[in-house]
Amino acid sequence: MMKIAVLVSGGGTNLQAIIDAIDAGKITDARICLVLSNNKNAYALERAKAAGIPALAISPKDYESRDLFNEAMLEAVLGSGAELVVLAGFLCVIPPRMVEAYPNRIINIHPSLIPSFCGTGYYGLKVHEAALERGVRVSGATVHFVDAGTDTGPIILQKAVEVLSSDTPGKLQLRIMEQAEWKILPEAIQLIVHGRVTVEGRRVIIAEE
Repeated sequence: MMKIAVLVSGGGTNLQAIIDAIDAGKITDARICLVLSNNKNAYALERAKAAGIPALAISPKDYESRDLFNEAMLEAVLGSGAELVVLAGFLCVIPPRMVEAYPNRIINIHPSLIPSFCGTGYYGLKVHEAALERGVRVSGATVHFVDAGTDTGPIILQKAVEVLSSDTPGKLQLRIMEQAEWKILPEAIQLIVHGRVTVEGRRVIIAEE
C-alpha cells in the first residue's frame, strides 16, 4: 500500500478527484497519508477531514525565514511516511532538499500542455488568460515529475482540451479541470503506484499492462 502526501493551496478539486478515484477503485494499493497546505484557510483541508485523512496547515507566515518553513514542510512530509508526493494546486516552490529526498517521486498537475504556458508566473487563471490572449485552439493539462526547475520535469501524461471562441479564463479553467486534470492526475498516480513508470533522461516510459 503506497502512502501518498498531497500538497494543496486552495479549494482542492484535484485532491477530491484523487479521493474519489481511490474510493471508486481507479487508484488501487494506495492511500493518502497526509494533506498539507501552506494556507490555513484552504478548503482542501476540509475535504481531507471529511474523508478522514490527516490534514495539516504549515504557513510560511509562521516562520522567520523561508528556509525554516521549507524545513518544517519537509519534516511533515517525511514524518507522514509518504512514498509519493502529489502537488495538486500547490503554489509554493518545492525546495531542493525535498526534490532530493523524493527523486522522481514528486508529481505536479499543470493546467496547460507543457511546454506551452508554463514556468515562473504561470499558475491558476494566469495560464488560461495567456492561452486565450495567444489565441490557441487547443490547451489542456500535464502531469509531470518535479525537478529543480519550474515545470521542467519529465512529462508523464497530457490531455488536450479544445478552446472555444466563447471561452473566458474561468470557463476554460473549469473545462480543463473536468476534461483533463481530474482524469490524468489519478491515472498517473495509478501508473506510478503499480510500477509502470520509469524515467530515462528527460523522457518517461510507461510500461504496458
